Order: sequence, then structure tokens, then C-alpha cells
Amino acid sequence: MWETWRKRAGSAPDATDPGAGSAASSAASNAALIRAAENNTQVVRALSGGVSKLGRDAAEVRGLLEDTQKVVLSQAQAMQALGGELEQVRHAQDGINQSTDQTREAVGRARVALAGVGNEVGGIVATLRQVSDAASEITKIALQTRLVAFNASVEAKRAGEAGRGFGVVADAVKDLAAQVEASSKAIMGTVGALDTRIEAFSRELRADTAGQSARAHQSSIHQAFADVEADVDLISRSAQESQATTQQLAERSGALGLEIQQAMRNLDAAFACSDRFLRLSEQMIEQIASSGVPVDDSPYIEAVQQAAAEISALLETAVRERRIDLSALFDDQYQKIAGTDPQQYLTRFTDVADRVFPSVQEHMLSFSDKVVFCIAVDRNGYVATHNKRYCQPQRPGETAWNTANSRYRRIFNDRTGLASARNQRPFLLQTYRRDMGGGHFVLLKEASAPVTVAGKHWGGVRLAFGF
Repeated sequence: MWETWRKRAGSAPDATDPGAGSAASSAASNAALIRAAENNTQVVRALSGGVSKLGRDAAEVRGLLEDTQKVVLSQAQAMQALGGELEQVRHAQDGINQSTDQTREAVGRARVALAGVGNEVGGIVATLRQVSDAASEITKIALQTRLVAFNASVEAKRAGEAGRGFGVVADAVKDLAAQVEASSKAIMGTVGALDTRIEAFSRELRADTAGQSARAHQSSIHQAFADVEADVDLISRSAQESQATTQQLAERSGALGLEIQQAMRNLDAAFACSDRFLRLSEQMIEQIASSGVPVDDSPYIEAVQQAAAEISALLETAVRERRIDLSALFDDQYQKIAGTDPQQYLTRFTDVADRVFPSVQEHMLSFSDKVVFCIAVDRNGYVATHNKRYCQPQRPGETAWNTANSRYRRIFNDRTGLASARNQRPFLLQTYRRDMGGGHFVLLKEASAPVTVAGKHWGGVRLAFGF
């Protein structure tokens, strides 16, 4: 449009022409057109600047929404994990309740068993008392026998020689009665001591008084049982309270999970809206840049188109000189490089890319101090070789450093990367956040142009620059 107006203005008739009046009118009209064109140019440039800022803001909003999505997704996963853990806690609490019930029943059975033992011990005490009574009777009989034997011995002495034999027998009976009496008394003493001990044990087993005021009168055995029962009751109550709390937590966790899901849906809708808004701003920038009016992005568009033409020519030459065939050049069987993080890959055209791409890519870095990188990518976003500053060998275990400094041999198949790699229009302008690792991002604008080899779309050249 600008050129049309300039041509029309340049074709105005000379004022000395016989139709000078109409020529003057035409010259005035052309001057007005020129002024209008200049005004339109200024408007378009102003609009370009505004749309560029709008695109930057849209890209930043989109990036923030991405960050928020990641946080919300992490929270959703955490809530899901918490739900699983709460379910395990509930199972554990059910096990505790079951164990406490079993313990309580076991204590009850032990009490019954002790009562049976107490009854048996009571029977033993009764038997021992019978033994003691029998021994007492034996003692009495032995005492009476001693008296009879003593009397018989006295009478035998009175009888003289005639009673001597009878006296010997009487003395023997008296000695034997004394031994029986001593033995029966020993039995009585032993049985008495045993009876005392067994009676005390029997009382220990039977002393099971109830109530807080009677705890002092409980036996140590029943006191121990009572303590066990009290502890079991305490555990049971604590488990029930914990179960109620866990149930409340589970209900709240479920509600939060639903809220997070709703937030994720809202974020998805907002993200889609911001994505459409960003694409609209990019389309506006492209249309402005395609209008023929020079804008701030025009030099970068022309530069990336020139770089894409040079890359295409270099690859065409490599194929023609049989340094690589087309099947290898279009190889998309990416082979993982072991032990790399982020993951790096090799293909059959990697070596050729290392040899021919740097001459173009490094030269483009000096095009402007705003240029951040210039790379050639295949149609899947694979970067065989990057600018030298970003081709540092990876450091094991340092993912953030690798992300920022080892950007070669990688596949960038994000929205921006794939759009640039698969674009077949003369050029594409995009605005996005570049992930530099460790949560650090850089806001960039990118111009890209397609690369073709043997009439087939191979990929593209990406030229990123700052605002």
C-alpha cells in the first residue's frame, strides 16, 4: 500500500502542462495521499508496538497460568496421596479396635481362669486342713498311748521280776508313741505353714473387688488385670477419637480435592483463553509485518528467512555431494544418549548438522545484541547442534545447569518449538517464556522460517530475540 501511494504521488503531471489547473489539483491530491500514507505508517508502527507489548503480556500470563497449573496439579496429587494415607490410617485404627476387643476378652478369660484356680486352691486348703486334723488326732492318740505305756511301765516295775518283760514292752510302746507324737506335730507344723501360704495365695486369687474406692483392697494380680483393662480402654477411646478425626480429615480432604479439580478446570479454561489470546496477538503481529510497513520485527523476519535459505542450500549441497542421503537427513528415529538429564538424542544427520549449521547459526548471533539464539530444528523440534554457548557437556546430577547450558541434542516439542519446526508459511512470529532451568524463565519473541530440502519440508530456523 505504501509503495502504491508513492507511485501515485510520483506520477503527478507537470505544472506547465496546459492542464495546469487539473495538474495542481492532482498534485495536491497526491500530497494528501502521501501524508495519509505517512500517517497510516505511523499508526501501523504504533499498532505494531502495542500489539507486541500485548503479546508479551499474553505470553507472561500464559506462563504464569502454566506455573499455577503445575502447583495445582501438585496439590491434587498431594491430596490424592493424603487420601490414600488416611485410608491406611483408618485400616490401622480398625486393627487397633479389633486388637483392643481381643485383649479385653483375653483379660476376661484370664479372670475366669484365675477364679477357677482360686477355687481349686480353696479345695487344696480344705484338704490340707483335713490332713492337719488327722495329724492332730494322731498326736492325741500318741499322747494317750504314752500315758498308757507309762502306767504300764510303772505297774511292771511294781511286779518285779514277773513284770520285767512287760516293762520292756511298755517302754518300747512309750518310745514309739513319743516318736509318733513328734512326727504328727511336725506334720501339723508343716501343714499349718503350707495352709497359711496357700490360704494367702487363695485370697490373692479371689480378691477382685470392684469400684475406685476398693482399688486398695484388690490383690496385685487383679490390680494388674485392672490396669491392663484401663490401658486397653484408653487405647480404644484414643483410637475411636482418632478415627473420628481421621473421618473428618477424609471428608475435608475429599472436599478440597473437588475444589482443586474445579480449580484445575477453571485454569484449563483460562489457559485455553490465554492461548487463543496469545495466538491472536501473534497473528496480528504477522499481519502487520506482512503489510509491507517496516516495523520493529521486520529485520528479524528478513534475517531468519535468509538464514533458513542458507541452511536449505547447505543441506542441498550435502545431499548432492553424497555426504548424506535423504533418508538419513529425514531420520526421526532418535536414539537416547544414556545418562543425560534432560534427555539428549542422536540421529543419522547429527554429524552433518554439527559440520554445516554453526557457520549460519553463529553468524546470526552478531546480527543484533537482542538475539538470544539461532538454531536449525527438524520438523519434530530436534536440535542437533545449538549455538556454541549452549553446547556445554552435561554435568551429572545438575539438571538445572544442564537445562540452561546443554541445550543441544534435545527435542523441544512444546507449543512454540513444534509450531516453529512445522511452520511452512514464509515466516512465523511467536512470543513465549523460555525455560532456563531451576524455575528461571526468560520472555522472548521468536521469528522462524521453514527449511526445505529436495522440495520437502525438513524443519525450520528459529531466531529468538528479546524485547
